[in-house]
Amino acid sequence: MNQQKLCLDCGTILHGRADKKFCNDLCRNNYNNQLNSASYNIVRNINNILRKNRRILEELNPGGKTKTNRKKMIQKGYDFDYHTRTYVTQNGKTYFFCYEYGYLDLENDEVLLVKRED
Repeated sequence: MNQQKLCLDCGTILHGRADKKFCNDLCRNNYNNQLNSASYNIVRNINNILRKNRRILEELNPGGKTKTNRKKMIQKGYDFDYHTRTYVTQNGKTYFFCYEYGYLDLENDEVLLVKRED
């Protein structure tokens, strides 16, 4: 008895190759987009936060090195939970980078902004 195969997206009966899974490219794309949408949303949202953080650091630090405060960064929408890397100096100070722009927490809510030149 020959079992009919159905399109994984729309359920239409498939004709042609034995290993065929979709009736056309539209159904294949729709199925894969639905399958991956949740994980893509997480990645897209995090990338958007990182881009916004970088843009804020770039805007507040046009000269490559300056001081500001955390309040000003937060007002502009900076999210301190997201960064691309950390750098710990030999004397134990931790810089947080968002791509090439970074910051070092100082005393009294002050922040030293830097730009890394590689």
